[in-house]
Amino acid sequence: MKKYLFVLLALTLNAKAFSQSGLKTGAGAPVFTAIDNAGKMVDLKTLLKTHRAVVLFFYRGQWCPYCNRQISQLQDSLQLVVDRGAYVVGVTPETPDNIAKTVDKTHASFSLVHDEGYKIMKAYNVNYTVDDGLYGKLKGYGIDLEKNNGNSDHVLPVPATFVIGQSGKIIYTHFDKDYTKRAAVSDILKVL
Repeated sequence: MKKYLFVLLALTLNAKAFSQSGLKTGAGAPVFTAIDNAGKMVDLKTLLKTHRAVVLFFYRGQWCPYCNRQISQLQDSLQLVVDRGAYVVGVTPETPDNIAKTVDKTHASFSLVHDEGYKIMKAYNVNYTVDDGLYGKLKGYGIDLEKNNGNSDHVLPVPATFVIGQSGKIIYTHFDKDYTKRAAVSDILKVL
């Protein structure tokens, strides 16, 4: 328990050090194309032609208990989201093998995308780099970002959530640098 408290404190303090602000409600949503964990092409433009909205969220990885809880809550409420015409996409820097671990932990049945080169995170202005000091502390607690993400640059996303309407505009934004605070499914449902 002390381990998690330290990690939470360290990540919260690190979160205050970056300047990302995320995109705001009303902004045009940057388009993207990626392959999800099931091998399916996820193309924002195409999804918006066939769905009333896209719920796009960013998560850190299978090692993050807050991410797993958020994904599990979305999975538990998925039918409510889908019944309102929305498609759910999670974006992460973690490798496809670690995305599989996320699915095992959360039973997520919606699209999860490995953000190669952080293109989607950068487009939505949610990416930041963990400093070396914090990286070392996390590794000391068994959280190896290099192994989890398959690289050595230590980039993570602010765990933001965007709901994108058919017009291509963002109709809901949840962006909080305190990574323990996540979009509530009830708030997402209100805008769908």
